[in-house]
Amino acid sequence: MIEQQTHELPPRGTTIIEARGVGKSYGSVLALSEVSTTINAGEVTCVLGDNGAGKSTFIKIMAGAHPHTDGVLLIDGEARNLSSPREALDLGIATVFQDLAVVPLMPVWRNFFLGSEPTKGFGPMRRLDVATMKAATRSELIAMGIDLRDVDQPIGTLSGGERQCVAIARAVHFGARVLILDEPTAALGVKQSGVVLKYIAKARDRGLGVVFITHNPHHAYPVGDRFMLLRRGRSMGEFPKDEVSMDDLTSMMAGGTELEALSQELQETLGADSGIVRDMQAELRA
Repeated sequence: MIEQQTHELPPRGTTIIEARGVGKSYGSVLALSEVSTTINAGEVTCVLGDNGAGKSTFIKIMAGAHPHTDGVLLIDGEARNLSSPREALDLGIATVFQDLAVVPLMPVWRNFFLGSEPTKGFGPMRRLDVATMKAATRSELIAMGIDLRDVDQPIGTLSGGERQCVAIARAVHFGARVLILDEPTAALGVKQSGVVLKYIAKARDRGLGVVFITHNPHHAYPVGDRFMLLRRGRSMGEFPKDEVSMDDLTSMMAGGTELEALSQELQETLGADSGIVRDMQAELRA
């Protein structure tokens, strides 16, 4: 059972997590190498990369799911090798994974407290404190600016964006200082993605350090304060927002030189008039 924590949020800009040359290997397979970044209170750090870039490995290290094998991970200035998600939660690090792990037919308030239900009474008379759970769910959602029609409705009736927002509010309620979001907009349309981005900004404005994992620079740029790009398990660098543009991010993620080489190879194979070649050349020009 997860008990509500009372972590006090540090002043904005305070470093909560620092990774110094963090790496992870599975036997002879190197999944992550020499990754360094800082997660600060009141800031959104966006971790970008395509499939296989190492994003999942990196967040699992910070979430306590996998211990790192190289480098140093500091939390509040103390070197740690997290052994479980429980340990990460105790330190105020909460992760919202893409699948959310909700029970669709249960009401919103029940999912909000799933695994951490408060009770009242004693002995055989002990029972769930439903009134407290409903009131707390409603209060926390309102504090995040989330206006649901009814916390009694099954969570499965909510849109994907609304379910993500409930998960964010839940993490905040249970004392998160750092909120790690694993591709929260990946399966959402434009409107619902916008809703989630709004609440990412809300969490940042409340003083949380947010780690936003995504492969979409168009979602990252509006809310991000700093951007770290991963490719094939290695960092391509970390950039504050005032030093990088949306076009820069898009180009670095697309791998401009690699695309140019592939375009040339396809042109030789398919001919310059191929639609595939024209599309790729247009992407390079953009």
